[in-house]
Amino acid sequence: MNDPDQPSAGHIVGREHRLPVRVYYEDTDFTGVVYHANYARYFERGRSDFLRVAGVSHAVLLEREDPAAFTVTRLEIAFKRAARIDDALLVRTTYDAVRGPRLFITQRITRGEDLIAEARVEAACIDLKGRARKPPPGLAEALAPLFAPSVAPSVTQGFATSP
Repeated sequence: MNDPDQPSAGHIVGREHRLPVRVYYEDTDFTGVVYHANYARYFERGRSDFLRVAGVSHAVLLEREDPAAFTVTRLEIAFKRAARIDDALLVRTTYDAVRGPRLFITQRITRGEDLIAEARVEAACIDLKGRARKPPPGLAEALAPLFAPSVAPSVTQGFATSP
């Protein structure tokens, strides 16, 4: 049962994580339109909460004997429509593939049926010195069922064999 006093981390439907986001005054410019940089924040929340719901904790990754973290190495955002103050948005995230330390992610922000923005993201697993590293054991097993079926078998191999 969800605790109503705790923030929602969204939920997974099929392979897609869905995170409801409300547009607040602080998210907008003087015209009431979401400032462009805030879409990157919404996308970040979607990626982080996807991992949280899938059972991957950023805090636990950092507390390991061989700590790991993630960094975005590429972010492409296409802005389609403006979101405005008080809009109820849905951040939709799918983790599509893994090659070595790199994760490939597709994200969309919608308002009802309207596409507001979409992003293609490449992230890398890194050590605490910022060097690319193989994701820790267990991560592949937690995420493999959520990757596209055509790439799922290589996902596990990528985690197990890539530097």
